[in-house]
Amino acid sequence: MSEMPLAYFISFTTYGTWLHGRDPGSVDHAHNQLGTPCLPPDESLEQAERGQLTQPPDRLDAGRRTVVLETIREVCRHRGWRLWAVHVRSNHVHVVVTAAVKPEKVMADFKAYASRRLREHFKEASDRKRWTEHGSTRYLWKEDRVHEAIDYVLNRQGTPMAVHDGREMLFGSQSEPEASARATLADASGSDDDKSKIKATARSINDCTHPP
Repeated sequence: MSEMPLAYFISFTTYGTWLHGRDPGSVDHAHNQLGTPCLPPDESLEQAERGQLTQPPDRLDAGRRTVVLETIREVCRHRGWRLWAVHVRSNHVHVVVTAAVKPEKVMADFKAYASRRLREHFKEASDRKRWTEHGSTRYLWKEDRVHEAIDYVLNRQGTPMAVHDGREMLFGSQSEPEASARATLADASGSDDDKSKIKATARSINDCTHPP
């Protein structure tokens, strides 16, 4: 198997809520790296994209955010992926995850299964557009980058909504349900011992193959 990163930082948005050109910014293929500038605001571009929408924008209320969070955790358990952090917001989702497949596959699974669970729980129409077509898939090759992404997801999104801190599972301070509860989250800078554990766990996952 070719060399794989320690983790992926995956982000995707709900349909019609985070258009290119919006203020304070968005990402595209040329503006897609952690810590680098976003696509600058452009009102005409945002209006043009809004005019192409075929359904109303979709936002996740508290119940729907919980369903999406639990579905992401379910997918990771089933696939054997290590879930480091998740934050489900009203109009976007951030995930830091280690997987032995391409990040596009990971993101596609999250979206597909979350959509299915939302339809089951809330009796939504099968043709409801839930997510934007693409998203952001960033490769994290170094421990510091993993910790930086975890910190961004857990601590720099404003008031916590539906949150999962997967580091608690690795270091054993909470049960899995407790780790996903809404709470004030600890700083994610990470000790050297934390970093070595993350690296070892990521490598063990990337050295294995898992069911499709």
